[in-house]
Amino acid sequence: MRAFKPGADFLGNGDLAERTGLAPATVSRLTQTLVGTGMLEHDPRHRAYRLAAPVLSLAHAMRSGSPVLQLAAPMMRKLAEKMKINVGLAVADRDEMVYLESVRYNRRVSLRNVVAGQRVPIELTSLGRAWLAAATASRRRELFALFKSRRPASWRALEKEILDAIEQVGARGFCAASWQPEVVALATPIAVAGHPVYVLNVSVTGSSIREATERLHTPLLQLSARLRDAIGAL
Repeated sequence: MRAFKPGADFLGNGDLAERTGLAPATVSRLTQTLVGTGMLEHDPRHRAYRLAAPVLSLAHAMRSGSPVLQLAAPMMRKLAEKMKINVGLAVADRDEMVYLESVRYNRRVSLRNVVAGQRVPIELTSLGRAWLAAATASRRRELFALFKSRRPASWRALEKEILDAIEQVGARGFCAASWQPEVVALATPIAVAGHPVYVLNVSVTGSSIREATERLHTPLLQLSARLRDAIGAL
């Protein structure tokens, strides 16, 4: 089910086998089971599958039933409106970060379309690098090996960027990155016992990393501290 992403409305068994690395026979068995449980729809004309409506209801149940999001969303919205910036909250899923909440005040329409449920790569983003700073050493090694296999030509430079970001989180509590043109994002991990590591980020358009850092690091860390205390009190 993770194989279905924006731009991939229909996937056949061959597509799913390629994306998941599972054997074709296993994929065929799982797709039949998921169709039977209503999580996938089969389209005979395309000879492929797409996500079914119950998946959306599960996402809605998760968001509406999350006490963390109920706490975080109003605080994030207040900061976004006050400073006219983007504010997001995410968690890790395998080698990607998944937005749990996103409040967008970006001048660029394309970047206002970042919504809850959207995925971004761990290795390229401030969200992912801040999460790596809080990850266990063993998990970090696993992911570094995956990143290296996926980007062998650029891995040396990318690894240095990631390690610098991890060091920045340790020294200042946050890291910065600009993986999309003309957008700078700062992120900080929120680690509370009994919860996954959440990552809070803020982003702006058209600023240099230095300018964005000077303007945004204090509000980011202040909101992070409030969220950490609120989550810890749950």
